[in-house]
Amino acid sequence: MALCGISLGKPAEPKEETTSESVGRCRLSSRGGRGISLCYNRLASIRRAALGGCRLYLELHQKIRDRFVEVVRQVFGVDTRVPALGYPPSVEMGELSITSCFELAKQLRQPPRKIAEQLAARLLPIEGVERVSIAGAGYINFHLDRASLAVNLFRLRTGLERESGAGSRESQAGVKVLVEHTSINPNKAAHIGHLRNAVLGDTFVRLLRFRGRHVEVQNYIDNTGVQVADVVVGFVHVERKGVEEMRRLIVDPAVRFDYYCWDLYARVFQLYESDKEALALRGEALKAIEEGHGELAAIAGLVSTAIVRKHLETMWRVNVRYDLLVQESEILRLDFWKSAFALMKETGAIRYEESGKNRGCWVMSLEDAGERSAPPEPSAEREAPHPSAAVPSEVGGLGYAGPPDELEDEGEDVKIIVRSNGTVTYVGKDIAYHLWKFGLLGKDFGYEPLHTYPDGHQAWRTTVEGVGNSESGIRTATLQSGSDPESRVPGPEPPPFGRASVAYAVIDTRQAYLQNVVRAALHALGYDEQASNLHHFAYEVVGLSPRCAEEMGLELRDEERQRTYIEVSGRKGLGVKADDLIEQLVNKAAQEVSSREMTEDPAERDAYARMIAVAALRYFLLKFTRRSIIAFDFKEALAFEGETGPYLQYSVVRASNIFRKFQEAHPDWSVSAPGHISNQISSQVSPDELRAFFSGEDGRSWWEMTWLAAQLELSADQAIEGQEPAVLAKYAFRLAQAFNNFYHHHRILSEPDAARQRFLLHLVYTVSETLRRALDLLGIEVPERM
Repeated sequence: MALCGISLGKPAEPKEETTSESVGRCRLSSRGGRGISLCYNRLASIRRAALGGCRLYLELHQKIRDRFVEVVRQVFGVDTRVPALGYPPSVEMGELSITSCFELAKQLRQPPRKIAEQLAARLLPIEGVERVSIAGAGYINFHLDRASLAVNLFRLRTGLERESGAGSRESQAGVKVLVEHTSINPNKAAHIGHLRNAVLGDTFVRLLRFRGRHVEVQNYIDNTGVQVADVVVGFVHVERKGVEEMRRLIVDPAVRFDYYCWDLYARVFQLYESDKEALALRGEALKAIEEGHGELAAIAGLVSTAIVRKHLETMWRVNVRYDLLVQESEILRLDFWKSAFALMKETGAIRYEESGKNRGCWVMSLEDAGERSAPPEPSAEREAPHPSAAVPSEVGGLGYAGPPDELEDEGEDVKIIVRSNGTVTYVGKDIAYHLWKFGLLGKDFGYEPLHTYPDGHQAWRTTVEGVGNSESGIRTATLQSGSDPESRVPGPEPPPFGRASVAYAVIDTRQAYLQNVVRAALHALGYDEQASNLHHFAYEVVGLSPRCAEEMGLELRDEERQRTYIEVSGRKGLGVKADDLIEQLVNKAAQEVSSREMTEDPAERDAYARMIAVAALRYFLLKFTRRSIIAFDFKEALAFEGETGPYLQYSVVRASNIFRKFQEAHPDWSVSAPGHISNQISSQVSPDELRAFFSGEDGRSWWEMTWLAAQLELSADQAIEGQEPAVLAKYAFRLAQAFNNFYHHHRILSEPDAARQRFLLHLVYTVSETLRRALDLLGIEVPERM
């Protein structure tokens, strides 16, 4: 059976006298800082509780597996591999099942059912398992102690019980996971495609931390690339601006600088199209930017820093933040590439081509990157240019070409790393960066604080000053920027960045080839373990539905209105800026807030509108598998019914309203203090009562919802292992559906039986807290009212 697309093993067959039924799993189908701070602060607490959840659910799995292996050895005297656990088709047949008897039948030469009968009689006792049954031709099904699980789940979800995390397979001391995401070129405003990257990456980071990983979040800033050079060309040669004029423009309150650059970038491409010789201006800008001095370089620095700060503000609006911004300029100026180049030559990972179409280039073989031999030395007749040699490139200047230029040799058995004119390809720089990520380069950056988020979290950026010792990699004190080098003063000590054990790069599918080249380079250098631990977290592009495109002011032709989605193009200035999209969502959400009379307080109305807008956006971007092309649509994303972020928020608010109204009728209950109310419920619902209710008329549906709520940690693990946050999004939607179905079938506040009412409150609190935590992992906050 597959749960949200993840295989959980073959389902157990029903008993002969039992009718198989489906459990009802659903198919996959500029706000204020305080709220976001609370969103991130909650992550620490839910992570601690998650480690406790491991004992409740995942350790129960392990106990069953271990006991099965032990009993097989006792009964048959053979060792068997640890069995996989699956789900029976119906919870009436049990919650978990083992199918290993079919494999043992070949080894033992006995019928699977006979083997199952011999084992089942000896499997108990297992803590948390009430009984064992046999189904079909040899399935062993495990029926859990429902009351015990419900009590423990309630205590874990409500914070009444904390675990140290001991025994959790997710606790990996000394293992650092590095996730690089967003990585927008700092030349203009962010667009909707960048939002998908950031939301996917941020959600994956939340999942990793929830499951106990030590995670570092990096945002790569290509501040010396072609895109920045193009904007510099625009300011200098189209608008005739100098450094001082640029400084005034950047701080002008009447100018939205990243939007200004968006329009200018499109104008520069119009210049290139009308005057081919103007491409030489790009080359001049690239050379100056890489060398790091002169007016062009100064303007590039002003532009990229100002744009980066705008990007940080934009992403914070959707609950995304970073630990370190790695600037490409430091990779150049600290000679990271020179060190990587020397290492690749020394190990034979690259070779110099004496003849053929790649004559004069340094290339890496992709056919057998793991086979290392000494590279041929250049002949005396033609000296190999140094990678940093200032030789004009084909596009008119020295520099790293962006990814599109790198795809020209895709499908070849070699990859050019250094061109015949001495320029280093984009992927060469990326190889150096990844060697640093894994602590393999023998060099380190300097660091300085760049941005402090409203919750106090500090984002750092790389710098040339304060560099770690290049030979030993020892880090020295960081310097904080002053007005000039003489005025720099010692700043706070930076965290230990880099030196990861595992690295993920969230980059769209179009760059899969380049990611494979980087991985091949690590193999060629002999770093097989690091190559295996480098993962390309690939995703497809995002566009707009034709209706959404027209709502954003884009003019469409008749044939475009018939398309599934409308593509965006930064070079043509055609697209939707991320902040415009967010504002449009906020405005539409505000209309919903007003029409539903959620609050009369203007400040609350604005806060709720922003929470709903962000929920709509993030869930829409997450509910599709990352290999799906998305066509964003306002109406679909903001719907309060169906598979949307607001629907999930509304489910939690509905549960909160139950307790708020219950307190109005029972003043001795404290709903405002979650710990207090959970204590009250816990003290008034006994395990015997739980057992009785789960065995009653509505017991099956109640237990199915409880059992689903117990699977949060499993869903998180599946999302991590499959690198698919959509698994968690689908889980949250299924849980919200189950709760709303429960809500419509039971009148909790008017329930006359006090014991039954306490039990129903117990269920509501367990499920709503689970759903709230799932939303935290999705980066979604919940308003007090909806």
